[in-house]
Amino acid sequence: MVPNQNKSLQVNHNENNYSTKNYEEAYRRSLEDPEGFWAEVGSVVDWYKPWDKVLDNSAQPLTDWFIGGQINACYNAIDRHIKNGKGKKIALIHDSPVTKSVKNITYDDLYEKVSLLAGALVNLGVVKGDRILIYMPLIPEAIIAMLAVVRIGAVHSVVFGGFAARELSARINHATPKIIIAANCGIEPNKIVRYKDILNSALDRVTEKPKNCIIFQRPNMEPSLLTPGVDILWSDALSTAKPHPCVPVEANHPLYILYTSGTTDKPKGIVRPTGGHIATLCWTMSCIYGMKGDDVWWTASDMGWVVGHSYICYGPLCAGLTSVMYEGKPDRTPDPGQYFRVIQDHKVNGLFTAPTALRVIKREDPVLEFGSKYSTKSLRTLFVAGEHCDHETLIWAGKTLKVPVLNHWWQTETGHSITATCLGFGHNLNPPMFSAGLPFPGYDVRILKEDGSPCQLLELGRIVVKLPLPPGVMSCLYNAPERFINTYFNNYIGYYDTMDAGYADENGYIYVTARDDDVINVAGHRLSTSALEDVILSHPDIGDAAVFGVPEITKGEIPLCLYIKNKNCSKNEEEINNEIVQNVRDLIGPIASFHLCASVQGLPRTRSGKTARKSLANLASGKKVMISSTIEDPLVYMNIKQVLQNLGYAKNAPDPEIE
Repeated sequence: MVPNQNKSLQVNHNENNYSTKNYEEAYRRSLEDPEGFWAEVGSVVDWYKPWDKVLDNSAQPLTDWFIGGQINACYNAIDRHIKNGKGKKIALIHDSPVTKSVKNITYDDLYEKVSLLAGALVNLGVVKGDRILIYMPLIPEAIIAMLAVVRIGAVHSVVFGGFAARELSARINHATPKIIIAANCGIEPNKIVRYKDILNSALDRVTEKPKNCIIFQRPNMEPSLLTPGVDILWSDALSTAKPHPCVPVEANHPLYILYTSGTTDKPKGIVRPTGGHIATLCWTMSCIYGMKGDDVWWTASDMGWVVGHSYICYGPLCAGLTSVMYEGKPDRTPDPGQYFRVIQDHKVNGLFTAPTALRVIKREDPVLEFGSKYSTKSLRTLFVAGEHCDHETLIWAGKTLKVPVLNHWWQTETGHSITATCLGFGHNLNPPMFSAGLPFPGYDVRILKEDGSPCQLLELGRIVVKLPLPPGVMSCLYNAPERFINTYFNNYIGYYDTMDAGYADENGYIYVTARDDDVINVAGHRLSTSALEDVILSHPDIGDAAVFGVPEITKGEIPLCLYIKNKNCSKNEEEINNEIVQNVRDLIGPIASFHLCASVQGLPRTRSGKTARKSLANLASGKKVMISSTIEDPLVYMNIKQVLQNLGYAKNAPDPEIE
């Protein structure tokens, strides 16, 4: 489909209090003078050799940035700060309630361990361009491994520690790593996850074995048995190595491969270019997040996800900040006051988390019995992303933490924000309700109909971005060039297809309502699941909710809501059901055909905080559901199946099975 080549969203920012002249000028230049604008952004990091050309857009949709420039990500994350006299500064704070330990790691400490591990990898025959797979929990050694890999020009692929052998083997088969770096175990609130056993099982399945595996045995935990001739202890690898210097790479050399979740049969590996990515990330730490100097930054995520790559590791470290790594849960390690404690103990200035974590804390500690024990006065701003944040949770978090709560939107593919409220540009800290911010420089965001014609303001459509894409986004899918083009660029020619649905307002703000396949079509009317969830979550007795479509003979499909009641809720389920049905009728209208709702014990959330709505819809429709190993608690499906059957759905559905 060839979209109508309409101009960028035409709005008058000067007549509102949301935008600023600095933002308007930067955004305009990023689209009209990309070479000049991004050359300035590129200068925030250090280069061994300047680029010959800022932009090569001759083979769209492929775009190269900073062509010919020589750079190293590890140098920018560690070495340059030490050369500037900041070696004693704390780079990482590892706060681990599951091991009852806190560890501070300086930039000097990082340099010592990273350079030795880099030397160990070279001793094992690793050269520039080799793939190294990392399978570790949220521990400092995961970041040390990542930085050691890129220090020598190799390419890391971090696999989320919660993945089982089947998913892990698929990624090993696809990436064909020369070396695997793994921990012996991960620690959950009620169990030990034996990574080494999972790795052994995965290696039994793969067709091309790695040369060696470097195994980090976690302190005070039962050590794993090593495989003779293959496994090498982390400590032994470092003790026999010499520090290795950084190896310069061309700006478009791959930094890493990151596999998106749910792609076991056909792994989809996002390839990230080095130069544009670390330059943009470094800039966003001040431009979007307002971090500077001695600020302490905390991204509550995992290294297996893009948020961990961008904003636990590369962004804050390249900017010379202190980055917090929290190995725990929002509520169960040991209580729902832990986010407040971490902010107090480490004087956190900026926090980035998923809305799910906030909903869990709100549900489990509604009167702040635990949270009120701690002071959060150091915190200036809270950022949320990863899924839709309902207004009720956003307001609660702002009042509780007494800071602006800012929603922004980005994807694994982009590596940083597509839309945001940017502190560095002086954006209004009270953006319009439900918005995800203004388009970030470099993203020419459009809202299109299925036929490619432009949507009107406030009209729901497909969110796309006019090419070229800015520096730092994915350069390709690993070993899948045709799939790369077909997935992202063939639906709307000349545009990147985000596959998200949303709309724009008269002030230029973007509203992301759902993945486009989460939109429910009720008798021809497209309804966003997030809009319905916003209304439902405004009920004071509901702590979490998921809305999805179920079959209906006359309307095609209608919405069904499963929700979790707050602690200390005194109302019965029938009362709550009647009230939320009425609320939806009042605020959305009869058009929603909303009357199906029920309380459940839990909802299927991935460890990155996303709701597995599609699996719920499939279960309700009687289809077989395979539970991804990224789901936090697979047992919730059995209760959900029973509840759905009580509502007249999932009658002949087989029991969900774990992949």
